[in-house]
Amino acid sequence: MSEERVKALENFNQLLDIMDDLRAKCPWDKEQTIDSLRKLTIEEVYELSDAILSSNPVQLKKELGDLLLHIVFYAKIGSEKGYFTLSEVIQLLIDKLIFRHPHIYGNVDANDARTVEENWEKIKLTEKDREKRVLSGVPSSLPPLIKAFRIQQKARGVGFDWEKPDQVWDKVQEELSELMDELKKDPTSKQAEQEFGDLLFALINAGRLYNIDPEQALEITNRKFIQRFNYLEEQTLLKGRSLHDMTLEEMERIWQEAKKYESD
Repeated sequence: MSEERVKALENFNQLLDIMDDLRAKCPWDKEQTIDSLRKLTIEEVYELSDAILSSNPVQLKKELGDLLLHIVFYAKIGSEKGYFTLSEVIQLLIDKLIFRHPHIYGNVDANDARTVEENWEKIKLTEKDREKRVLSGVPSSLPPLIKAFRIQQKARGVGFDWEKPDQVWDKVQEELSELMDELKKDPTSKQAEQEFGDLLFALINAGRLYNIDPEQALEITNRKFIQRFNYLEEQTLLKGRSLHDMTLEEMERIWQEAKKYESD
């Protein structure tokens, strides 16, 4: 066993000891339940996501530790309630990883990531009750954009997908035309809202087929917009003016400056 692994095990054991102490002695930690931790865990996951997007390894290390604390915390409460132990949680994960990687621990061939992913979805279906459906594994509480992506991934796992990526653009055009037709009739209708959703779903599908993570792509655009808008606001204030007093043409000129500043 490597020195690093020995150190990791020692640190993990110390973490478990600290969790025992906190649960027994800290008023706040003693009051926590699985339900009360849920919203805090969601917050931690988003903070981890921010660290990943910012490419900050120091922050990433910190957020991984915070998330590990939550896992240990849930396991501690689960053990107290008689639901499960940490050992059982880890063993279940080990069994799942071995079972879902037959190309490593079995005699299945998988030479690329897509084949591995397709096999993963097929294996997951064999683990489920026959009464469950292909899409039942998509959490209902997922953010809609991520949920759409996962729905499409699972559908692909059983062969429900475009044969060629470029075929999806016909669907995108079809959904765009239907949306435009509906907007001309009544832009406030529920049907317009549904058509807009259909267009988004088709675009997410296109991103998936071209190995573009739509959630990450949108976040990059969000950050780019924020950076440019902040430049616009700063330059406006330097001129002793307010955005409320600026014309759209004036704002557009500064916006183009921001874009040029980025490229330079």
